[in-house]
Amino acid sequence: MRKIVAGKLHGLHVTEANLNYHGSITLDPAHCEAAGILPMEFVEIWNKNSGARISTYVILGERGSRCCVLNGAAARTCQPGDQIIVCNSIYLDETALTSLKPRIVTFDQDNHIRDRLSYSVYVDANGRYSFSILDETNAPVAIPARAAGA
Repeated sequence: MRKIVAGKLHGLHVTEANLNYHGSITLDPAHCEAAGILPMEFVEIWNKNSGARISTYVILGERGSRCCVLNGAAARTCQPGDQIIVCNSIYLDETALTSLKPRIVTFDQDNHIRDRLSYSVYVDANGRYSFSILDETNAPVAIPARAAGA
């Protein structure tokens, strides 16, 4: 079994840091659904501004609020306005890798969804793994992995 990316909120902006809460990250349910992230699921959080990396669990905020609130100790790692990546993962047998299509959602400055992407791993003609990023927002057009900045 290998730990594999299952979904990602990429470039989400922190709206609040609440040190006096029990812990976790509070997210808009619509954002979580778009990436396949579940309530109470453990996620990794990577702060693009500071480089901080933490692990915590997800609680759902108000639908449509576009919130991203770091709570408790996690509030020490991010400030409002910081751009973060929230990533969930699953354990998967390598033989099922090509069937997984992780959903990646990117955001604008106001946490409106900008792009809906998916990752695709496939076996090429030489029997080696290959990777592409598909744009699900418009027509499904392959985006070269290096150009996507994933």
